[in-house]
Amino acid sequence: MAGGGWSRRRVLGAGALLPVVGCGTSAPPAGGPETSSSASHRPSVSPAPTPRPAGPRPLCLGTYTSAEGGGRGIGLASYDPESGRVSGGGLLAAVEDPSYLAVHPDGRTLYAVSEREDGAVTAVRPADRRVLGRRPSGGAAPCHVSVHPSGRWLLTAHYGSGSVAVHPIDGSGALGERTDVVTHTRPAPGQGQEGPHAHQFVTGPDPETVLAVDLGTDTVYSYRLDLRRGTLEEVGQERVRAGAGPRHLTFHPGGRYAYLANELDNTVSVCAYDRDSGRLTAGEPQPTGTGAGENYPAQLVVTGDGAFAYLANRGHNSITRYAVEEAGARLRLLDTVPVGGDFPRHIALSPDGRLLFAANQRSGTVSVFRVDAGSGELRLAGPPFASPAAVCALPL
Repeated sequence: MAGGGWSRRRVLGAGALLPVVGCGTSAPPAGGPETSSSASHRPSVSPAPTPRPAGPRPLCLGTYTSAEGGGRGIGLASYDPESGRVSGGGLLAAVEDPSYLAVHPDGRTLYAVSEREDGAVTAVRPADRRVLGRRPSGGAAPCHVSVHPSGRWLLTAHYGSGSVAVHPIDGSGALGERTDVVTHTRPAPGQGQEGPHAHQFVTGPDPETVLAVDLGTDTVYSYRLDLRRGTLEEVGQERVRAGAGPRHLTFHPGGRYAYLANELDNTVSVCAYDRDSGRLTAGEPQPTGTGAGENYPAQLVVTGDGAFAYLANRGHNSITRYAVEEAGARLRLLDTVPVGGDFPRHIALSPDGRLLFAANQRSGTVSVFRVDAGSGELRLAGPPFASPAAVCALPL
């Protein structure tokens, strides 16, 4: 099925045709303001936005090359960090179906999945457009990739095989042979959810803990990552409501809470995070502000100061704005803003936090919003930028 075998994810998003089954609930997270004793649980990286870049900046674009009217590989455009205007456009690297992108902490290397049955991950150096190498990812249809904060490990989630994998990264940014792969076999997927579908693999506030979000098993898995060998040891599972279809997890900068977008039942959940065990505890489902119509939440992002969170809504074609309260323990729904495109698959904040980019898959466009630092309000910066089958927009 190479090339065209994962049309459901490409057209409707992972699991979008799967029925929503009974709704259960998990225990609510512990609330309350953060205390001084929790200061050691904060991430080592400062939550403050990075300094404002000067002059045009690169915008890397993920697409599906095998889709009708799709792209040619990883696209490359530029954006003005002051106005938000996107211009130019070209080819960074001819990678097959690069549907998700991530950048190394040093900013010098970009990583892309090839979302095909024979999945792969590729390292590219944007400065000179040099491909540093390609490795088999270890599973089918890789749909998410992230870089460990140490810069030494690449983490990949496979939707097709329901597995997660680890690759080493050397000093040049190139990838080594895979060091581990784990397939989610328990708990059993719910009725109509076919099998495990790992949708995200990301590092927690503790660099030794990595978490995998699986839409098919309605579970977030916690693993200890051996930072010397690159191997995984499962340390916990958080089973959310049956049929919720968890897709994407984003941590608050304080490190004690995370926010989970549930694709199949159109909700979000606030999750408490325990650093000692590496486990999450998911709270009650919360609305996305999109009403009763068909909608599939895609991705959550949180501002660098932890004051606001944004959710991409496919179907409603909007971005939900939340106020983050009680040191991260509470999300308060503020409003939804039309995204100016069709089916926003991916959203990302610019490094300085003043712009938000939305990749609109069905309309083949990227929308850019100015972010008001005080209120978190979003205002379109201009007309959308054309990008064929846009499924990822990563500003550098």
